[in-house]
Amino acid sequence: MTNPKNLLDQHEIVPKKGLGQNFIHDPNVLEKIATLAELMPDDTVLEIGPGTGALTAHIAPLAREVIAVEIDERLMPILEARFEHAPNVRFLNQDILETHLREVVPPGYVVVANLPYYITSAILRHLLENPPPAKRLILTVQLEVAERLIAKPGDMSLLSVSVQYYAKARIVMRINKAVFYPRPDVDSAVVRLDTHARPPVDVPNDAVFFRVARAGFAQKRKQLKNTLGDGLQIGHERAADMITSAGIDPKRRAETLSLEEWAALARAFHQLSPSPAQPS
Repeated sequence: MTNPKNLLDQHEIVPKKGLGQNFIHDPNVLEKIATLAELMPDDTVLEIGPGTGALTAHIAPLAREVIAVEIDERLMPILEARFEHAPNVRFLNQDILETHLREVVPPGYVVVANLPYYITSAILRHLLENPPPAKRLILTVQLEVAERLIAKPGDMSLLSVSVQYYAKARIVMRINKAVFYPRPDVDSAVVRLDTHARPPVDVPNDAVFFRVARAGFAQKRKQLKNTLGDGLQIGHERAADMITSAGIDPKRRAETLSLEEWAALARAFHQLSPSPAQPS
């Protein structure tokens, strides 16, 4: 009775669409995800949304410790009963977005998770921006989101810029919608994010870089001189001069810029205004 549907039916639990609950039931897919995580015996794993514990059961034997954060209190009896004899597995009934990571996991932890698709971006930001740093994230996400994470200049978004600033992203597996219960409307993919020890580009600091990037994507259909002029509150003419000083055509649009070009803009803005470190 370890199939997610059977366990949920047994406990008279109906998956909540509002929580993005789609549980992987195929043991071969679960085993492949656990293998892709490349866990070592001394690893601490943070699992987000363990559901009925299907993936937990595959990763627990491979790691020193698994800390699983589940927001749905209805699932806690299932999880606690299923893993009552697994001393290295601990469940926290809370919202991952309100979890203080430094109180839960050590530096260098590994994330393995089937993320709720409706808050994927928020969870990524929470994990990447808050200490302690993870060393690797293995995440099941919507295929369209996975493709955005690995986008190249010409198709960049604030999400892809942000993720690539913190980590090297790649798609390591595609997953058919048929292996989920309930079956979602979209296909999925597993992405692997290997975090950088330090940013891969030269920037004054994180705050300046993201202030400029957020301003640039705020009106992404507009030319950079307009969107940065408005977003950074420096005016279009001054923005054009700043962009040109970074070696970039002011008429370009945000989605065409590389990570290095965003870094060049951050450096130019920092020189233009000595104290732009506070996020806008």
